[in-house]
Amino acid sequence: MALIRIKNLRIPTIIGFNPEERITLQDVIINLEIEVNITGAVHSDSEEQIYNYKTITKAIIAFVSASKYNLLEKLTYEVLQLLMNDERVMRARVEIDKPGALRHSESVSVELEEIRG
Repeated sequence: MALIRIKNLRIPTIIGFNPEERITLQDVIINLEIEVNITGAVHSDSEEQIYNYKTITKAIIAFVSASKYNLLEKLTYEVLQLLMNDERVMRARVEIDKPGALRHSESVSVELEEIRG
């Protein structure tokens, strides 16, 4: 197993339920932790055997950029499901921060994790 971390992926999106949040893009910051079976890649050193983190990152950027969720919880869940769609992913953790969501706070975040049973 390998643990892949993608840190501080900043993506502008529509997030929130207040009227101004429904029209103004806001950055969210995404941190991912993906536990993936890479047995084939370790033994072959072949590109075909890897879990391509560049490909999943591009998919997440496209998905989040096009999304318009009210709740950070829902966005976090959907990103987690995007990761878990790959059968090689044994565990994934997604944390999404919404900077400036609360006065006197740097950010608010939601973190979800799923383990393949």
